[in-house]
Amino acid sequence: MAAAPKKVFLDYTQEELDRAYDQRNWAPNAEALIELSRVMSAETRKRLRFKSHNYGASLDETLDIFPTDVTNAPVAIFIHGGSWRFGTKEGSSFVADTFVPAGVHCVVLNFDNIPEARIPYMAEKIRRGVVWTYKNAASFGGDPGRLHVLGHSSGGHLCSVMLTTDWTKYGVPARLFESGLVGSGMYDLEAPMLSARSHYAKVTQEEEHALSAMRHLDLVHCPIIIAYGDKESPEFQRQGRDFAAALKQAGLAHELHIGPGLNHFEVMHSISEPNGFFRTLALRLVGATVPA
Repeated sequence: MAAAPKKVFLDYTQEELDRAYDQRNWAPNAEALIELSRVMSAETRKRLRFKSHNYGASLDETLDIFPTDVTNAPVAIFIHGGSWRFGTKEGSSFVADTFVPAGVHCVVLNFDNIPEARIPYMAEKIRRGVVWTYKNAASFGGDPGRLHVLGHSSGGHLCSVMLTTDWTKYGVPARLFESGLVGSGMYDLEAPMLSARSHYAKVTQEEEHALSAMRHLDLVHCPIIIAYGDKESPEFQRQGRDFAAALKQAGLAHELHIGPGLNHFEVMHSISEPNGFFRTLALRLVGATVPA
């Protein structure tokens, strides 16, 4: 009698865990939506005014500011996803169409992906971008006291790392953000690092701990909105549920929202749709209403 397949995490075999951390297995329209985001972003960059800035010394440490006409306005900082391997600010510019008409400045960050940068270095680059935004917000009409951060997929993971950063070490206030929105992310890296993602995303045990938001809830200083779609892989859904449960147990302000009928890529795309799932949450994040 053949031995039962070995379980490597919870009730998952290695093959099952690998599949659960590859969202393309659960989203047949993934490539089409990724390409649509690029097309829409190119149109946004033609239609909306924006200005690019360097926030660090390396060539990849740049950001785009899409300003609103409102002065002393809130600032939404967006962290793109892409499995830590793909994505740029140029391909994510379409998110500005949600914020600018609502009277919110939108900052879209750029940073090196794997293999040019490992995840800990990506997180440090993003921190530098956030600090630059805080220190320079007033120069483009933003209110440094009203910073909001959001991200999706691996950007959702990196957003959660920002929300559990000790910002006093970077010379800025501990309560740096008014709120955060983490979409379809990973909030503890144990399972992802046991999956096939570990073939390209190399971290030490110490780095895994540092980059797992659920292990640093004492550093959460603002309400967090957690979102995912009910057609996403079971692991991404579990990660969202577990993060919400941990915040609840810690007595921290949070909301959990599940997008009906949405896979991983459809959640992100819904930020561009009138009354879309992620769009509505993004505007709730900054205290704005959905523009008519």
